Amino acid sequence: MGSLSEIVGRRPPGRICIIKPSSLGDVVHSLPILPELRRLWPQAHLSWVVSGSFRSLLEGREDLDRVIPYDKGPSGVSWRGLKGLARLASTLARERFDLTIDLQGLLRSGLMTAATRAPIRVGMADAREGAGRFYTHTIEAPRASVHAVDRVMVAAEALGGRRSEPEFSLPIREEDEAWAVRTLAGVARPTLVLNVGSRWLTKRWPVRHFAEVARRAVAEFGAGVVAVGAPEDRELVDGLRASLGRTPVLDLCGATSLLQLAALARRTDLYLSNDTGPIHLAAAVGAHVVGVYTCTDPKLTGPYGPRAAVVRSCVWCAPSFLKNCDRLECHDEVSPDRVWAVVRPRLIRAVGSAA
Repeated sequence: MGSLSEIVGRRPPGRICIIKPSSLGDVVHSLPILPELRRLWPQAHLSWVVSGSFRSLLEGREDLDRVIPYDKGPSGVSWRGLKGLARLASTLARERFDLTIDLQGLLRSGLMTAATRAPIRVGMADAREGAGRFYTHTIEAPRASVHAVDRVMVAAEALGGRRSEPEFSLPIREEDEAWAVRTLAGVARPTLVLNVGSRWLTKRWPVRHFAEVARRAVAEFGAGVVAVGAPEDRELVDGLRASLGRTPVLDLCGATSLLQLAALARRTDLYLSNDTGPIHLAAAVGAHVVGVYTCTDPKLTGPYGPRAAVVRSCVWCAPSFLKNCDRLECHDEVSPDRVWAVVRPRLIRAVGSAA
């Protein structure tokens, strides 16, 4: 039969569907497939199925023709989610795709892949929840040993793409850039952004530790401190501000769009964050980032790129990948001293470059 690239190359696809609905970090990690597919098939019509909350990361890109939003509803199985999936399946069936690429690899995305009825349906060989039964071809790139971005590049190469450095691009608008300039106008340099939230309890490095790093940055460098996060991080950000006392903090919790956050990150000196989606957004726009990894593995899902650094837990159970834990030894084992040792030289660099 030949390799996948040979099979696809015999009859170049006119209509291609990428399926990667969520989460934020996963969508950002998958962005580099777009320029590769566009180079392979300049005339093809490219569509991307994505959660409605992340559509702004894709709309307006020159290498993407259509964004197909998906409303998955609340977590778990829900009537709203089932109706959303049914509506999406009907839309996909009408599109007459020639090639579908499932980068999610779960039952829900497998069902979406099947709904496209494309003659070539591609997914990863280690897809979970039975998603693989809906593929005509699979690609080997084990999630347990390959970074998420590199998995996407392996998929692009299997389709005939070149082996190249991943290209990240976000459709940041002039108004997003202008907002970032106005917002940071009164903030001291170097500017330290703190993202203290995360969905998993185990990923949330203690607020008191973030506060200690911020205090050192202010004391030694006169740094300006910015707190960001989703609306549900309000309690954590309030705790950070309380821990910092009279230290000025620009509180942007729940006050930014995704593209505003990206524009902001690009204009600040350092972005310190838990393992959560926005750190990947910041890394994608070239910001200097430091990720705190307590229970997950940065080799697989760490911030990607030459300006990214991590501090990871070395406790006996790391990486446990547990969402909840009664011990949380990793939270104190990753001490403020360990994180400061990575943050401090980057602030020194920022001060030197601004001189």
